Amino acid sequence: MKPADPSDPATPSRPTTPPVPPVPSPPEALEAPEAPETPEAPATPSVPGMGSLYPELDAVALGAFAAALESGDTSGLPPARAAEVEAVRSVAVFSRGRVTGAGGVLLDAALWRRKGSGPRPVVVMPAPWTNLGWVAYAVRAGAFAARGYDVLAYTPRGFGASAGRADAAGPLDVADGSRALDHLLERAAGPVTRIGFLGVSYGAGIGLLVAAHDPRVDAVGAFSAWGDLGEVLVENSTRRVGAVGALLASAGRARLGPGTERVLEDVLAGRELGGALRWAEERSPFGHVKEFNRRRLPVFLSHAWHETLLPANQTLKLFDELTGPKRLVLSVGDHAGPGAGGLLGLPDRVWTDAHRWFDHHLMGLSNGVADEGQVAAEVMWSGTVEHRPTRQALTRRVRRLHLTGGGRLADRPEAGWTAGLLCGVDTPTAVADEVVRSGYAEMAGRPKVYRAGDIDRAVAALWVGAPAEDTLRLRGTPRLRVTYRAANPGSSFVAHLMDLAPDGSARLVTHAPYSDLGSAPDSLVGADIELQATAYDVPRGHRVLLVMAGRDALYADANLPRASLAFTSPEATPSYLDLPLG
Repeated sequence: MKPADPSDPATPSRPTTPPVPPVPSPPEALEAPEAPETPEAPATPSVPGMGSLYPELDAVALGAFAAALESGDTSGLPPARAAEVEAVRSVAVFSRGRVTGAGGVLLDAALWRRKGSGPRPVVVMPAPWTNLGWVAYAVRAGAFAARGYDVLAYTPRGFGASAGRADAAGPLDVADGSRALDHLLERAAGPVTRIGFLGVSYGAGIGLLVAAHDPRVDAVGAFSAWGDLGEVLVENSTRRVGAVGALLASAGRARLGPGTERVLEDVLAGRELGGALRWAEERSPFGHVKEFNRRRLPVFLSHAWHETLLPANQTLKLFDELTGPKRLVLSVGDHAGPGAGGLLGLPDRVWTDAHRWFDHHLMGLSNGVADEGQVAAEVMWSGTVEHRPTRQALTRRVRRLHLTGGGRLADRPEAGWTAGLLCGVDTPTAVADEVVRSGYAEMAGRPKVYRAGDIDRAVAALWVGAPAEDTLRLRGTPRLRVTYRAANPGSSFVAHLMDLAPDGSARLVTHAPYSDLGSAPDSLVGADIELQATAYDVPRGHRVLLVMAGRDALYADANLPRASLAFTSPEATPSYLDLPLG
């Protein structure tokens, strides 16, 4: 479909037929918000330091910006923010109020409407998993309005000042997204040319799902979204209890729907996982790839390499299957970290890319986006960004290193060795000291430093490669094939790939968990897994270090207390590590 010509006054308004039965809108365009229902918040597990999934968001500053948009009084704002408010108010009318969602649930919202009666594209922005709600977008939505868009930002049900109970991107949230679009289209002062959805985290997942269900959507942008929610809950048969606990704990005063609360608690407790995965499948954009591809829907994705909440591989799986226009921006950090500064109005390359993406696909601007390739990958700790035509082009060749006796990574396989470890003991190789927050320290240039000499060889198995003769450019998805014997039914381990410096310090490159829940005691288990994708330069003289630990706080431990794992390498199925090289 060609973009509508914004200069053509005959451009018709977009149809407003949603894919769900309409709910009557309130008689006034925007009404004063009512206080939502406030039942008791569900009990949540303790996650140290976890008050928010978005620690960089400054609620006070964003609230002051929103208040100035409404009142016009910028006296309390820094000069740069005051100028932004004045620029937005000069071209758009800002108002706050409510959107009537599915079932008549009232959703807290804000609307930026361009002045004049000319054609305009529109953007709908569902808010993240936070009681701050749509205010998280106060600055960024204004930036879209200043560029020529009408914008509606809203708080999903169950959060902040919106009523109802959180549906965790289920059918009610999808229906709410279409109702929010109806609300915006009904109030546009001029013909609407094209439609986009954009969100961060929870709002990103909702936006992708609305775009899959509602054929009116022409482009979508998603920061730190999930592609397959089932792999967020369970990765390689391993329950991701750190991430699930963080979701529950960070919900705070949110009102979770009983189904959502039950599923998250079931994952933490290790019960009814089949039901949890079916629940997640309905909420996974990956399940709607055919619809994205049938419409060749343009999709912009931003993600972090060391994401602890929504690991990157499950989102990359979605990206790889898309056949329409697509863009992937990968950055250092953790959940919603890439782009966090942009939400506060700071210069931000990820938001710059997103704006240009929408300008091209919704406004029809020839700004070079279509010629830049599908991938922009930030190399960890180097500060450089590499552009590639496809994600597969990140990897030029694969180097196979075999796990051998004596703790060496070698070019040739070796059979007959055993490397054991004792389970149930914490090790210094923990992936993250805190979910989300550890990755924000990485963004600030303070990655966690591990001391290889502190790793007890009784509770972890280590293999180290030869010093790199030249910089080893890891680009893509490392793969691990390993065989081990578990003395008891139920076993798990976490593989950590590290960069070991000559002074004995190490940095985490990537990792992955693995669990086997069905093998008989004392049987050989073959694990064939993908570690999380990476872009990392191992400097000359440094070594690749592989560490296997039986326990990591991010993941459920399927091992019995004091059980043991014995890694080996049968001649017929040697154990190896495949390193993707750029």
